[in-house]
Amino acid sequence: MSELNTFLGVLSGLRLLRTEIPLPTLVATMIVVNICDAVMCRLFAHNNGYPKNLWTAIGLVFGIWGMAALIVMPKREKRSEPA
Repeated sequence: MSELNTFLGVLSGLRLLRTEIPLPTLVATMIVVNICDAVMCRLFAHNNGYPKNLWTAIGLVFGIWGMAALIVMPKREKRSEPA
């Protein structure tokens, strides 16, 4: 059980804040934080020209790490649509 707690703590980034968090608290906090991260990823993806649905899913699964990856990616230029 300790390995699962460590894995989820690192995946969510919550282990950086506190090393020992009870598993039920960690899972509940991770769900809430990852939903917020998914919304932020969707906004950043929309503003930077990346697929919104893809980055929403990445934010939901990877949380803060997905958002960090999206922030450091370069902004895409808008493509002009053919007439």
